[in-house]
Formats: sequence, structure tokens, C-alpha cells
Amino acid sequence: MKTLRKVLVVDDDPVIGKSFDRVLAGKGYAVITARDGEEALRKLRDEKYDVVFTDIKMPGMSGIEVAERIKATQPWLPVVIVTGYGTDANEAKAQAAGVSGFLRKPLSPEMIEGSAQKALLERDVTAPPEVAKEIAQPHPAVVRTELRSAWKSIALFIAAPFIGLIYVLAGPFIGLGMLAWMGMKALAKHRATRRIAVFVKDVALFLAAPFVGLAYIVLFPFIGLGMLAWTGARTLLNRPDRQ
Repeated sequence: MKTLRKVLVVDDDPVIGKSFDRVLAGKGYAVITARDGEEALRKLRDEKYDVVFTDIKMPGMSGIEVAERIKATQPWLPVVIVTGYGTDANEAKAQAAGVSGFLRKPLSPEMIEGSAQKALLERDVTAPPEVAKEIAQPHPAVVRTELRSAWKSIALFIAAPFIGLIYVLAGPFIGLGMLAWMGMKALAKHRATRRIAVFVKDVALFLAAPFVGLAYIVLFPFIGLGMLAWTGARTLLNRPDRQ
């Protein structure tokens, strides 16, 4: 069972958090964001994280101060500074705070993923034994994801025979529908207008035949009576005594 790595991204620009999520989400990482240093420290008190990426220039607490506060309580937790203000002085301050890396914006996917991997390797080496043991435990989110996947596989396995039966029963109708569709497409492309008109006429007659037959059945007695009445009338008019 794989362990999901939790990444905390601290930046007042939401685009940065989305960039990390886009790069890392499909590679075994869960990306959580914080808008400033205070929010980041609250989240770090409530949950365990594997690596922290923080901007250096934010409203309120700076990224270097965030790194110092983290290192004071969790020295094994890697902190990576991300900034658009990549001066030598800032880099020296970040290194003095004990950060694991220093990334300059704009960031590329390779920079994000490579920095995360490097920070995690450092964390695995420097973490105390009790922390290393906790790190090795599967994250609850991974457990839930794999349970959902297992239930989905079981449901598909149970449903497979019924799905196959539906295909068998529906196959002839699907085939006839496809043939009809192909015939209609071929007919639409045919340029012989007269042949199309004849075909449409034949189809119309074919469809109308049952209704015409039904009309004959319903009207035949009345037609017969009418013919008898007409014949009788003609006979009366032609009698010799009326000459």
C-alpha cells in the first residue's frame, strides 16, 4: 500500500498552489494550501505534513520566519523557499534558517517535482526513529482511496455477467439499427433524385398499406349496401310499367 505524501504550499498567490497541485497530485502527493504564515502554522499543528513549500514575501509573517518556526518544533520537516525575489541575501537567510532548498519563480514542473523528491529524501535520512516509523504508515486518505478502488473492482466483477447478457440480448437490435443507419447515410449520399423519390414512394405505400386495408375492411359493408341501393334504384327506374 502506497503512502500519500502531504505537501503544504504557503503562498498568498493561489496560482502557485494550483501549479503544485497540477504537477504533484497524480504522483502520490496531496497538496494543501495556506494563504499566509499564520494559517500554515495552524495547519501544521493540526496535521502531519511531509514537506512545506513557502513563499518568502507574504503579508504578515515572511517565509523565512515560517521556516524558523517550523524548524524550532519539527527540525526533520523539510521546508523549501519559493520566491520571485531570489537575491543572494534572501538565499543566505533561508539557508541559515535550515531550509532544504530555494526555488526561484517562475517554476517549471521539473523544478517542483525534483525539489519535492530531494526534500523527502533529506527528511527520510534526518527524521528520528519514531518519526520514521510514523512516516512509513499508510496515510488514511490512501487507505480510503484503495478501499474505494477495491469495492469498485468487486462491483464490476459481480456486474460483468449481467452486462454480458445485456449485450447478447441487445446485439441483434444494435446490429439492425447500425444497418438502418448505414442505409440511410448511403441513401443521403445518393445523387439519383428520381430513384430516391421512387424509394420514398414505395416506403410510404408500404407503411400506408395496413391502414388502407383497415379502411377497406371498415368501409366494405357500407360500399356493398350503397351498390345494392344503386342497383335497386336503377331496376325500379327501368321497369316496363314505368314506360
